[in-house]
Amino acid sequence: MAATGLTQDAGWEIGVSRTLPQPPAAVWEFISGPEGLALWLGAGARLTPERGAPYTTDAGIGGEVRGYRPGERIRVTYGDTTVQATVSAAAGGRTVLRFHQERMASAGERERRREHWRRVLDRVAAALDAPV
Repeated sequence: MAATGLTQDAGWEIGVSRTLPQPPAAVWEFISGPEGLALWLGAGARLTPERGAPYTTDAGIGGEVRGYRPGERIRVTYGDTTVQATVSAAAGGRTVLRFHQERMASAGERERRREHWRRVLDRVAAALDAPV
């Protein structure tokens, strides 16, 4: 039996999600914009929404866009891993925001990234709740 989070194809992976009270379009606009990208990819992250486009953060972490489906999903390489942010509609006009990361090296890295993504969701929720 495989360890939790260890896949045959993608190594160690983790996924976290949260249902937010905002509509999908508002959550998408935030996470795909400069402020949202900075929260989940790192300060200074700017993405060109096309497959193969490179990006870097102010911290020097970079990768390339692997998939970009407007209003729905952004998938990028992030160092040696792959990260995906997904927005989907939930009942009552709410939104489920999911972050998924794969190709991590160990169970320890998986747990550290789980905590990281939980903090990211906390910060996204707080930013979306802040008065405009």
